[in-house]
Amino acid sequence: MRIANLHERLVLLHGGRAHDVAEVSGGRFGPAVQDVYERWDEFRAWASGTSLHGGAEIDPAALGAPTPAPRQLFGIGLNYRDHAAEAGFETPAGLPPVFTKFATAITGPNTRVALPHGDATGRVEVDWEVELAVVIGRVARRVPPQDAWAHVAGLTVAQDLSERVLQMAGPAPQFSLGKSHPGFLPLGPWLVTTDELPDPDALRLSCAVNGQVVQDGTTADLIVDVPHLIAGLSAVLPLLPGDLILTGTPAGVGMGRTPRRFLAEGDRLVSRIEHLGQMVQTFE
Repeated sequence: MRIANLHERLVLLHGGRAHDVAEVSGGRFGPAVQDVYERWDEFRAWASGTSLHGGAEIDPAALGAPTPAPRQLFGIGLNYRDHAAEAGFETPAGLPPVFTKFATAITGPNTRVALPHGDATGRVEVDWEVELAVVIGRVARRVPPQDAWAHVAGLTVAQDLSERVLQMAGPAPQFSLGKSHPGFLPLGPWLVTTDELPDPDALRLSCAVNGQVVQDGTTADLIVDVPHLIAGLSAVLPLLPGDLILTGTPAGVGMGRTPRRFLAEGDRLVSRIEHLGQMVQTFE
């Protein structure tokens, strides 16, 4: 099953067409995308038994984030060995570093992103980080790894844009602020349930700047995979329906390149994950 946020309304995708859930369900489910995660099991049961006909065209420009307002948003750092190495860190032992991005950074999959003004000298270093994003579909508390996938609503593509000057400023890094400028968390193009994937633990992900591939990896190389991330996080606090977990990025970020490279006005960034789709950001 695939759902999307089209014109700020929840839609089911079938046969290349979009079906408005509020209309098809006769009001049983509302139009707000975020609300459906609170009733995810009920929604999946209804969707699996519903015949869909007609539908509307999918306008890529009208797609929003498939989880536009999560109550909790977990960023996972250094979760690929090659990325930890290029960042100059040892491979984490146990749960990798956890931070957040603030929800106001969330946008849809096809956007124009304004580059920040930078520090007092005008210096700004905006970096790319393609990531697999996990959306929670059931409350998860002290969940063992073998049961973790049952608590997942689905997967989507995320781009963890990061302004490195602010992120690394001060006596301690400002990870969350440096990663939370407006437009710094594109999500989409839709949410895909794991039953549609050949192997949800092994998905190829890549990122290209102006047509040049800068990241190319697979989630099979995650140091801590999705089930163990959910187990580790839920051992500390409850994960709530609609919460978002960004699982980490592979090597190839601009900060780790020689010479270092960052996004500039006019750049076109394409983020892809196989079976999940792609997003396009243009910078201004």
